[in-house]
Amino acid sequence: MSGKFTVFAGKNGQTYFNLKAGNGEIILKSEGYRDKASAHNGIESVRKNAPDAARYEKKTSASGKLHFNLKAANHQVIGSSEMYDSESSRDAGIASVMANAPDAKLGEE
Repeated sequence: MSGKFTVFAGKNGQTYFNLKAGNGEIILKSEGYRDKASAHNGIESVRKNAPDAARYEKKTSASGKLHFNLKAANHQVIGSSEMYDSESSRDAGIASVMANAPDAKLGEE
């Protein structure tokens, strides 16, 4: 099973998307967009930028958890990961986004 983008409305009225791996696990979350069209543009940016390893910013939270951001060419964050306990888990998350995003289907929630 391949990846899937899901688009949904938040309680704050903004539109968000998630990228889910074939097993249904969320591997990337967007920030809020003002409308669905803008979220769809964000998805296209993820599809375009996900294969480029240089677009991933590896980070460590204040609590020591590891995570990453996917950035567009303009350096804007277009997606963020969950928190990971190890570098190998975080790097596997990046590999999953790289593999799943380019051909992921689009669905609505």
